[in-house]
Amino acid sequence: MKYSPEALVAFVEAASQGSFSAAARKLHKSQSTISSAIANLEIDLGLTLFDRSSRHPVLTPHGLRVLNQAKAILSASERLDELAIRLSAPVESRLSFVLSDTYQQTQHEEILQKFEQRYPDIEFECMIAEEEDVLILLQSGRAQIGLIEVQSSYPQDVGYSRLLEQTEMSIFVSRQHPLATFPHVTKEQLANSRQLCLNTYLRTQERVPQGLIWSAPSYLMLLEMAEQGFGWAVLPRWLVKQFSQRQLFELTVRGWPRMISVDAVWSKNTPPGPAGQWFLEQLLQTNKQPL
Repeated sequence: MKYSPEALVAFVEAASQGSFSAAARKLHKSQSTISSAIANLEIDLGLTLFDRSSRHPVLTPHGLRVLNQAKAILSASERLDELAIRLSAPVESRLSFVLSDTYQQTQHEEILQKFEQRYPDIEFECMIAEEEDVLILLQSGRAQIGLIEVQSSYPQDVGYSRLLEQTEMSIFVSRQHPLATFPHVTKEQLANSRQLCLNTYLRTQERVPQGLIWSAPSYLMLLEMAEQGFGWAVLPRWLVKQFSQRQLFELTVRGWPRMISVDAVWSKNTPPGPAGQWFLEQLLQTNKQPL
C-alpha cells in the first residue's frame, strides 16, 4: 500500500485526540512529525482529511469516511501480526497474567486446567493489580495479558476486548460499624464516614476522592480493612461472598449496587506468544462482546 501504517496511526490519533499536538504527545513524537505524516497521507489519498481553518483541526466529510477505513486497516494489521506469532513463533517459556478482583476468579479455573494440559512445561504466573497498575505491568513487559475494569481510554500500545460478564459492585461495612444500623444510608452519611478507597500505586493524588480516606491498592486489602471496622468500601460482591465469612454488611444506598464491565488487555508492542494467544482466545471465546 502506498501509505504507511505510521501515517494511519497519526491520522487516527489526531482524530481521536482532537489535535495534532495531543496526538504527538500520546505517540511520543514531535508535532511536526504528526503533521507531516497526515499531510503525506492526504497527498497519497488525494483528499483533504482535516479542515485546518480553525484553532483545532476538524475532520472533513471525507476525513470521517476515511477514519473508519483507517481503523479497520490498523485492526486487520494487528490481527495479521497476532496470526504470524501463533504460526511462526516458538512457544514462550513463561506467561504472566495480571487480573483485577473485579473479575470473578473462579470463572477462569476451567481455562487454567486446559492450559495446564496443553502447555504443561510453561511457567505460569498470576498477579493481582487494578487499573493503571495493570496497564503499566503490560507496557513494561512484566505481564503479557491482563483483565481490568473497563477504562474510558487506553494507551495506543495497549489492545483490549470486552468480556460479556459484568461484575456487581456494592458498598459494605463491618456489621459493628455505625452505618450498619441504618435501613437506608444517604450520600451525606457516607461523606461523613471514612471511605476505604482503591488507590493504585501510580494514581496521582488529584484522582483520590476527597474527605476522610484510607486507601489500599487491592480490593482484598480493602475488604480486610472494612472487616476490621475502619470504614466503608465499594467492593465486588463475589469477593465479599467468597472471602468475608459474613463479617461484612451490605448498605442500602440509592444507586447501588452497580454493574461494571471488564476488558481483556494486552501489549501491542510485546504481544503474547502462541501460548498467551491461546489463553487470550479462551478468555474471549465465550465472552466476547462487540465494542
